[in-house]
Amino acid sequence: MIETNGIDHIVLHVSDVPRSKKFYTELLGMSVYRENDRQVFLHAGTQGVALFLKDGGGAPAGGDMNHLALNVASTYESLKAELEYHGVPVSGRPGDAHCIYFPDPDGHRLQLIFRK
Repeated sequence: MIETNGIDHIVLHVSDVPRSKKFYTELLGMSVYRENDRQVFLHAGTQGVALFLKDGGGAPAGGDMNHLALNVASTYESLKAELEYHGVPVSGRPGDAHCIYFPDPDGHRLQLIFRK
């Protein structure tokens, strides 16, 4: 049996690689480790997120996954304020101040999870 020991990266199809790169690096603090004009690979801690330019026949943006959940070391209130300051609409689960949901520029649903 093959035994996996982690996720190397996930791929999100995006309509504008530079715009998405800016969102993920400047707002979410990820760092680039490889890129070209059609794709960029980012580190999110020890995992990776890859942004691939969506081709005309590719998967629909935002419809190729349910959501991407990221662990963060902050508070609900401070991150909600930061996202809203940048014009990003946010939501959460009713009665749960441990996570926040918001869309990226292509409509992918993202979740931030606050660990105590």
